[in-house]
This record gives sequence, structure tokens and C-alpha cells, in this order.
Amino acid sequence: MRSWLTYTAARLGLFAAAFGVVYLFGARSWIALVLAWLVSGLVSYVLLSRLRDQMSAATIERLNERRDPGVGDRLSAGASREDGDQTRASAGDA
Repeated sequence: MRSWLTYTAARLGLFAAAFGVVYLFGARSWIALVLAWLVSGLVSYVLLSRLRDQMSAATIERLNERRDPGVGDRLSAGASREDGDQTRASAGDA
């Protein structure tokens, strides 16, 4: 959660700085917003790559912790049990 907040705060800060620069150069209204969005997106792609990687790693780690370790085993057991049922049913028909 902390990495997400840090990354989001950095993105908002970059957007505010880009908006200020664009506004000082004379862009107004929605044009200033669009230009600031584009500039901040390009700058954040370069400057915030480390934070983005940390946020991604934290998200993957959290997902792996939430995932039940026995799900794959239960699915495999159910599939093999179903295969056995089908084999027995086809042997009974013959």
C-alpha cells in the first residue's frame, strides 16, 4: 500500500509541476490540462520507473500471499478423479 501511495503522490506532483510550467508558457483551459497530462506521463515514465517496479513487485507479492497454496493440488485431484470416472464408465459400456 505504501508503494502505491508513494507512486501516486509522485505522479500527482509531476502533473502539478507540468501544469505550472505549461501554464507559465501561456497554455490555458483544457489545453493546459492535456499538455500537462502528456508531459507528466512522459517524464514519469523515465523518472518513476524504480517506483513503478517497486509497486508492481509489492502487488505481485500481495497476490501470491492471498492465493491458496492448495488450489492447484485440489484442481489436479479433481481432474484425475473425473478422468477415472470417465474411464470406469467407458469400461462398463464395453
